[in-house]
Amino acid sequence: MAETISTGTTVSERSAWATGRTRVSILVAAAAVAAVLAVALWAYWGGRESTDDAQVDGHIVPIAARVGGTVLAVHVKDNQSVGAGAPLVDIDPRDLQVALARAAADLAEAEATAQAARTTVPMMSTTTSSQVAAAASDLETARARTAAAEAHERETRANETKALGDLERLRALVAKDEVSRQEFDAAVAAAESSRAAVQSAQAAVVEAQKGIESAAARLAQAKTAPQQVDIMQARASSADAKVAQSKAALDQAQLNLEYASVRAPVEGVVSRKGVEVGQVVQAGQPLMAIVPLADVWVTANFKESQLGRMRPGQAVTITVDAFGGRSFRGRVESIAAATGARFSMLPPENATGNYVKVVQRVPVKIVLEPGQDPEHLLRPGMSVVPSVFTR
Repeated sequence: MAETISTGTTVSERSAWATGRTRVSILVAAAAVAAVLAVALWAYWGGRESTDDAQVDGHIVPIAARVGGTVLAVHVKDNQSVGAGAPLVDIDPRDLQVALARAAADLAEAEATAQAARTTVPMMSTTTSSQVAAAASDLETARARTAAAEAHERETRANETKALGDLERLRALVAKDEVSRQEFDAAVAAAESSRAAVQSAQAAVVEAQKGIESAAARLAQAKTAPQQVDIMQARASSADAKVAQSKAALDQAQLNLEYASVRAPVEGVVSRKGVEVGQVVQAGQPLMAIVPLADVWVTANFKESQLGRMRPGQAVTITVDAFGGRSFRGRVESIAAATGARFSMLPPENATGNYVKVVQRVPVKIVLEPGQDPEHLLRPGMSVVPSVFTR
């Protein structure tokens, strides 16, 4: 009886000892697992930098009217997806068509004027050369005529001198009745004729000299022909410039007619549509905006104390509030060159007043990995929480 009790006691003690040893083993294993888990969590979370001051960013392309007019049709609605080149708005083109026709007519007139001016230049050059040669020839002819007239005048003076001498000799003889009265009258007539011949020769000399002056004036006028040719060439150049100006006006009118059909410059979603049919718009007036959702990124404003190990190219996990914490993969593309405060309208001036140190935030641009948002769910302005793996 005592031996059985003794044996039972021994078995009980052994069972308790085994149970205690098992508990110790479990505790040791749990402590080891906890340590490993703690190290893993430290390695995982200690190498990450996160912020909730972040949002999705993207391009917003404003669409404005390039020409003024009445809106005939609006082909899109708010939040409608459109492709690049899709028609958005049609503006009444009739005024622009009239302007195009006027510009085409002005160009035709300018081209005709330029053609006439270019044709006149060689004709003017040939004509002026002939005029100079003819005027020079006329001047030589006038000089020759003057020389002949002067020689004839000298001849008539000599004849007059002889006639007067014969008359004086006969006058003395007729008084003595040594010559007949008829011979004396003939001598008087010869003297009068010689005097008249001298006067006629003098008039011819004066006329010939006037001819020299007239020919010299014509030659001087003809010598101005090169300047006249230069003037015609300048007019032709001006006409060519007018043609170029008219072509530019025609091109502008053609562009304005094309601008009457407003098209989407990029693929995206229509937003902020503010145009209706029948509305009169002016050039430069905003009509709507297009947001290209295929090109979005995240702008995260990290504290300056979080940037110590942050570098471009590091992996990022982006959690989006709008989709119940759905995560997207990305990478750091760049870090801003200045804090956000530096770009504000009224940047702080720490040199004035009392200084209180404030932790600044630096914008970091994070881009999505290819294929992360094929459905284009992310919209600019959405709140996100990016976590950058800095190790």
